Amino acid sequence: MDLFEQLTVLPTTLSRVQESLSPALWRVRSGPFAFVEHCWHLADLERLGFGSRVERLLAEERPFLPDFDGEKVAAERQYLVLSVGAGIRAFAAARAHNLATLRAITPGQWERSGTQEHVGRVTIADLPRRMLEHDRAHANEIADLLADLAPGHPSIAELRNDGPASSQAA
Repeated sequence: MDLFEQLTVLPTTLSRVQESLSPALWRVRSGPFAFVEHCWHLADLERLGFGSRVERLLAEERPFLPDFDGEKVAAERQYLVLSVGAGIRAFAAARAHNLATLRAITPGQWERSGTQEHVGRVTIADLPRRMLEHDRAHANEIADLLADLAPGHPSIAELRNDGPASSQAA
């Protein structure tokens, strides 16, 4: 499976988790986030972080790209009271948009670069890999969440991967 195909997996997996996890557990925290918080964080980062970076790298010469302050956005948006399904749909839509944009990039655009706060120089070519690393970190965190809240949940094995154990490392 190529990188772009791998980037289509997590939104579908989240939908399966939602369908098979008791709604009573969607807002229960174990580890850094509750399931609903993972869904909305992924949606907002996809749109406001990765999507914005791709657009700015395409439109501007060597832009400065501020970090995405996930904790601030989570507090402002109050993820725990938002709809799980809407979060998954928002993530899926933003990811589909970003993948369509990335697939349309011409060979000469892949090396367009900017400076990301606390990271340094990044190119458009770096972003799909960074997106996948972030997906894998959240998948591992969600697997941990399920192992704590719903031991034996059928999605635990599907979510486990060789990526970072924590999204803080992505």
